[in-house]
Amino acid sequence: MNKKQHSNNILSNLGIQNLNEMQEMAHDAVLNENNVLLLSPTGSGKTLAFLLPVLELLQPEILSVQCLILVPSRELGLQIEQVWKKMGTPYKVNICYGGHSIDTEIKNLSNPPAILIGTPGRIADHIDRETFRTDKIQTLILDEFDKSLQLGFHEQMSFIIGRLPKVNKRVLVSATSEIEIPKYTRVVNPTVLDFIPEEEEKENLSMKMVISSSKDKLQSLFHLICSLKSQSAIVFCNHRDAAERISDTLNEKGIYSVYYHGGMDQEERERALIQFRNGSISYLITTDLAARGLDIPEMKHVIHYHLPLKEDEFTHRNGRTARMQASGTAYVIVHESEKQLDYINYDMEVLNIENAVVLPKPPEFQTIYISGGKKTKLNKFDIVGFFSQKGKLEKEDLGLIEVKDFISFAAVRYNKVKDLLQNIKDEKMKGRKFKIEVARKVVKKEDYK
Repeated sequence: MNKKQHSNNILSNLGIQNLNEMQEMAHDAVLNENNVLLLSPTGSGKTLAFLLPVLELLQPEILSVQCLILVPSRELGLQIEQVWKKMGTPYKVNICYGGHSIDTEIKNLSNPPAILIGTPGRIADHIDRETFRTDKIQTLILDEFDKSLQLGFHEQMSFIIGRLPKVNKRVLVSATSEIEIPKYTRVVNPTVLDFIPEEEEKENLSMKMVISSSKDKLQSLFHLICSLKSQSAIVFCNHRDAAERISDTLNEKGIYSVYYHGGMDQEERERALIQFRNGSISYLITTDLAARGLDIPEMKHVIHYHLPLKEDEFTHRNGRTARMQASGTAYVIVHESEKQLDYINYDMEVLNIENAVVLPKPPEFQTIYISGGKKTKLNKFDIVGFFSQKGKLEKEDLGLIEVKDFISFAAVRYNKVKDLLQNIKDEKMKGRKFKIEVARKVVKKEDYK
């Protein structure tokens, strides 16, 4: 197979017809230059922009890690891993992050991947333990590099880079321009590909304001959500406790929401995202942790319950909507006592939503938990077959199915859940009896990948 056919196959596996201009330029730059700084907005396809040339740089005869990708969060790392797997290459990938079983990671690394993805703290730990060789790593990617600096990973990143003797290609990736590149990265005079538009406002993004009569904006948020015609939304706030309080209050009022923030256990965060992704929860109440690097669907609505202090965080939040050619709306809820921020143009349409009181329709799906996954030889097709044949579900009754290492989740139409559980309660799947029930809020840590 020639190179062009191979590329076409990869794009076909990803459901893409052609690369965009940024991806094509990044492809050539990564292959031909030693130091590249890629700046491009959230949602523009940066992951594929560096993974495609990395694939061409890998050498099948080297049975060791050849490319290291450092990320600020596990969610971004998992997203990159997923894209690589969808590409359908013959090369192994592994991911390492805090909160994941170190023993599982050490076992995975005993058969080294060609590409290793990880958070700085965990990768530094593995280098310290010497669980993988670093002398064959020739390519280093620092994705969402600005976020890693913001989160204070300087020490770990400096340590890691100092232990990579053979790196000859460095790629820094960011959705924010004007970053100062620290000396320890050893990136000197990089080729800069800047695709961040000077005018940050997107043409297909509408901005609307809701004026709250009280300092506590919960009632205004309630009315706003009731005005969205049952369409889902992400609600951003500045504090973890606010995210929890808002979500709890909305649920009490009959609005299906879940909170998401950095203070939650990894498996709780993943559970929240799964329920939001599969449509069994309609509203994600979150901190800026969800502003980028998450595998969640395109949103029509982004709501700023609190405004962030920095403009770039505002931009990243809004990047969750109006992606590519789609249109979307960002709503700002303000109270007269709030200090006006320089980066906001307050001369925007003001919505009057006080009369909106009709609750959004409840989600069509409910999340079902299954006590088996990849490591117990279960896959999506097994679950679909079992739920269809033994559970008597029609194709349209099943939504998104996600299979982890030892557990799985399936979205099932609400009105079919009771019959499904009754039909399969004494049945075996692939000769084994699995625990199958409506998903609870939290699962055991050791179950999670």
